Amino acid sequence: MPEATTVVVEAEKKDDRLTRRFIAGILIGFLASVLVVAIAVFSLLYVFKTGMASILGISAQSKILNEETLGKIQALEDVIDTYYYKTDIDVQDEADGMYKGLMDSLGDPYSVYYTEEELDEMMNSTKGIYYGIGAYVSFDNSINMARISGVMPGSPAEAAELCVDDIIYEINKESTQGLSLEEVVSLIKGEAGTTVHLTLIRTGVANDVEVDVERAQIEVPTVSTEVFDDNIGYLKITEFDEVTYSQFVEGMADLRAQNIEGLIIDLRSNPGGNLSTVCDIARQLLPEGVIVYTEDRDGNREDYTCDGQNKIDIPVVVLVNQYSASASEILAGAIKDYNLGKLVGKTTYGKGIVQRIFDLRDGTAVKLTVSNYFTPNGINIHGVGIEPDVEVEYDAEAYAEDKTDTQLNKAKEVMKDLLDK
Repeated sequence: MPEATTVVVEAEKKDDRLTRRFIAGILIGFLASVLVVAIAVFSLLYVFKTGMASILGISAQSKILNEETLGKIQALEDVIDTYYYKTDIDVQDEADGMYKGLMDSLGDPYSVYYTEEELDEMMNSTKGIYYGIGAYVSFDNSINMARISGVMPGSPAEAAELCVDDIIYEINKESTQGLSLEEVVSLIKGEAGTTVHLTLIRTGVANDVEVDVERAQIEVPTVSTEVFDDNIGYLKITEFDEVTYSQFVEGMADLRAQNIEGLIIDLRSNPGGNLSTVCDIARQLLPEGVIVYTEDRDGNREDYTCDGQNKIDIPVVVLVNQYSASASEILAGAIKDYNLGKLVGKTTYGKGIVQRIFDLRDGTAVKLTVSNYFTPNGINIHGVGIEPDVEVEYDAEAYAEDKTDTQLNKAKEVMKDLLDK
């Protein structure tokens, strides 16, 4: 029996060794598989990062794409997939949310991620064409909500009697609190023929204003002209788009043909636009010198200059208000610094930073703030704005009653004084 016992024990030991080897083999195989997958994932990420870095001309080093953050993203996705009360989750929407969240983390409302659809809309809007209601929208930092800052003549917004300074409280019964300006605008825009419901808070009206506005294709006339009494020319610029320079040249030619003796440039509620466009327009007005200059975070300076060949030879008055921003402040600031004209209205918005579009080569893009800009006298107006030479309030109730424009009337008075000198 001792021999039999020894044989059984040895057999058991052999089976145990085989079992341990088998388990160890499985574990090694599993770990090897995990290692291969991990290497593949990180290799793909590296290739993607390196490729995108090469396209954008930046470093491939990442501070946030690491094992810890990738693991956390996977954990969040697992929780959503397992417990979220809806099952129809769009994976692309989740991905876009991550990209948008990364840009939002900068705390800069002007640095944004554009999906392919949003990028198309943005590019069309710079060409003077978009689908919406024909209202200008600005962000009021004092209440962290969007307001109507201008209404285009002949637009659906005008037909719906939207007013300047209306606070956009809800869009389609959903609150706008916490939304960025870009998000508010994207909710208002839409296909021609569709309707958007707006809930507005209006000065002097006790209850919320509820209004349905039908969207349409809006072809933006960014420049309009008129001639007032005493040969005072009036030129309004609503935005600085790709089409604006040619419209400005045509408008000025028309006014000059009517022998104007003074020019009122209306930049009220102008949210800005293309830097190149406003510089081209400034070159038709300013003396020789710097129009504006920018400085990036490393102190690198870039000057935008004028040769002075087309310096305007008649008195100028510029109308501005609290919604005159960015490119409109560049033009107003240069005119003020060169003592070329008088500014009338309210202190401007105060956006003294410059954005650049980075194409991500997959139909999407990011708009990123890359530098500060300064007026010819070296003034950075960001968060401060430009004070007018003559301050005057806009009386919205007077305008609603009989179209009396208190700021424009004051601009005419200032111009008459300049002509009398």
